[in-house]
Amino acid sequence: MSEPKSPTPTPAGDTYKGWVFKWTNYIKGYQRRWFVLSNGLLSYYRTQAEMGHTCRGTINLATAVISVDDACNFVISNGGAQTYHLKASSEVERQRWITALELAKAKAARMQAESDDSGDDFSPSSLPVGGGQGGGPQNLEAQSTLRTLGSKVEDLSTCNDLISKHGSALQRSLSELDSLRLTGEAGDKIRQVTERATLFRITSNAMINACRDFLALAQSHSKRWQKALQAEREQRVRLEEALEQLAKQHNHLERAFRGAAQAHSIVDNKGVAGPGKGEASDEDDDNEFFDAMEDAPEFITVPADPQFHKRSSSNTSGLNTDMCADDQSLNEEPLTMNQESPSQELVPLRKRRTRIPDKPNYSLNLWSIMKNCIGKDLSKIPMPVNFNEPISMLQRLSEDLEYHELLDKAAKCHSSLEQMCYVAAFCVSAYSTTVYRTGKPFNPLLGETYELDRRRESGYRSLCEQVSHHPPAAAHHAISDRGWTLRQEITVASKFRGKYLSIMPLGTIHAIFEKSSNHYTWKKVTTTVHNIIVGKLWIDQSGEIDIVNHTTGDRCHLKFAPYSYFSRDVARKVTGVVMDKDGKAHYVLSGTWDEKMEFSRVMQSSRGGENGTEGKQKTVYQTLKARELWKRNPLPDGAESMYYFTALALTLNEPEEGVAPTDSRRRPDQRLMEDGRWDEANGEKQRLEEKQRSARREREREAASQRASSQSEEAVDEDSFVDHSMKSKYPSLICQHPLSLRLNRHL
Repeated sequence: MSEPKSPTPTPAGDTYKGWVFKWTNYIKGYQRRWFVLSNGLLSYYRTQAEMGHTCRGTINLATAVISVDDACNFVISNGGAQTYHLKASSEVERQRWITALELAKAKAARMQAESDDSGDDFSPSSLPVGGGQGGGPQNLEAQSTLRTLGSKVEDLSTCNDLISKHGSALQRSLSELDSLRLTGEAGDKIRQVTERATLFRITSNAMINACRDFLALAQSHSKRWQKALQAEREQRVRLEEALEQLAKQHNHLERAFRGAAQAHSIVDNKGVAGPGKGEASDEDDDNEFFDAMEDAPEFITVPADPQFHKRSSSNTSGLNTDMCADDQSLNEEPLTMNQESPSQELVPLRKRRTRIPDKPNYSLNLWSIMKNCIGKDLSKIPMPVNFNEPISMLQRLSEDLEYHELLDKAAKCHSSLEQMCYVAAFCVSAYSTTVYRTGKPFNPLLGETYELDRRRESGYRSLCEQVSHHPPAAAHHAISDRGWTLRQEITVASKFRGKYLSIMPLGTIHAIFEKSSNHYTWKKVTTTVHNIIVGKLWIDQSGEIDIVNHTTGDRCHLKFAPYSYFSRDVARKVTGVVMDKDGKAHYVLSGTWDEKMEFSRVMQSSRGGENGTEGKQKTVYQTLKARELWKRNPLPDGAESMYYFTALALTLNEPEEGVAPTDSRRRPDQRLMEDGRWDEANGEKQRLEEKQRSARREREREAASQRASSQSEEAVDEDSFVDHSMKSKYPSLICQHPLSLRLNRHL
């Protein structure tokens, strides 16, 4: 009989193990043996302990014949030299072995056929031109992948045949049951139908598992091919840019050569410097209009109206010139600031840390804790630090300023629409730090604060405070010397749904620019943590964001596309449109929230369904060439062992002098976790949380006592207005009963 503790492998797997009775001789009869089916070979041992040193026999299934004797017996023979008479504990167990053996036999036959024809794979015709040095490994990998995919297809075909076979047998049994009269054989037939149905279910599960393996393999290789295709496209773009640059250099050298030849033809003792000045003037003119010449022809599509061509070309040239000037002023901003405040250069900037202790490898069953949390708010459930990262939620909010330079650029913009593009990019950049961050930040204690002072390095100062415990709420305020202010009040609501965890930030973010007085507001999207029960945790952002400029009425609508297995779009895609107060689109934003964002100027828009197209109408934007707004900074070296922290996140919990006693850097449990002392951190975390609960209960008792005292004072005040004549009329009633005040009012 099968080992109770041994798992039941799927018939479509590569290995199958279990106890089966084997015929030995007429004296001992059937004896229990441990059989192992692997790589097309069926081996058996007396016990499981013999697997490492003594094998009692092996049959190659590629040439073996498998036959069934009765309900539990089956025979395996390779032509007479070896024959195994085996007996299973039940018909269901026998069918599991038969299914696994037939699949293994089919695989072994295919492997043998491939080994016979293996010489064809290395024939000269299969090698690439040039000796096979450039594409040999790729061809071998592709051939290996195709063989594996073919093997999976054959598994599906074999399972399909088995399902057809068992389905026919089940149909015959059902037909016999229908034609059977109510006799003593009815019970046997019903039992047979039940067993046939069980066998059909086992084989169906085998086919489903084979399909799952095939799809998983196809999916993994599909992603690899997509990355290879994307790399080839990027390489092609780089080559085109290099070729264009070489062509411009060639043109420049050709003009220089012609100018030098002309100078030699008219040279005299007094006019040597004239052509040189003329040549420099030509170079200056060429450099002056270099960007405009490069950007002007970059249209995706334009209408056929020639007037629109001229109008759009002239407007585009002027627009690009202005934008390039803005970019240059932004790039020169640090130099200008240093000139205005030379005293800052004399004081060296503080060197921030670039590493923290590596994350310990502690195993913990997440499901054992989360199974009791389904449908509950996780902010009210105590969790061990094993699921945390060594920063608090206040520090995580401060991490939104990772790409503060986007707000610095926005403060320099003269156009509110261009400023909106940078604000939208800043809004998206706040999610780039979450792509690998599956750890949960520490819940701040009530009154906990965090101050991030980067005025010397980056010109801004940030302050966060936990202002409510239940529901948890935090206030964040940041001000910059470069002309912007950011504030937000965030309340996080979280729900665990069994397979995934939804985190819904509630609250509004405000960005105010001093120079233009533009005031922007927006809200955050929903964060979802998948594979809570089984598999690798991964994070997705989904939802829509409306950024509103309350000064000018401009709006930007951003859409975070949720991940879909069947979608052809890139993962983590973000799209958006910047519109003025009249609803006219001026810029189109596109990119991903974990990599980069680009923007394109809209030249014309039209409805895609106006010419008789069926279905929902979609707006078609005709834009100029996309330009990069924001790109994610690479992670530090060894980030995978440091909770995937960014360069800024590594410095958030760095000890500093002069911070407030309530600063998150002073939390002992958080510091212990960062140092790798997780057991002590768990104990300290429980102590702090219990202390906070006690303080909350004490505040509730004080509030209740204050309410009771206020009510009694109100009752005394009411008694002061009772008529004195009533007191003289009923003195005994008032003095004898404690409810005299109420009775007086009734009288």
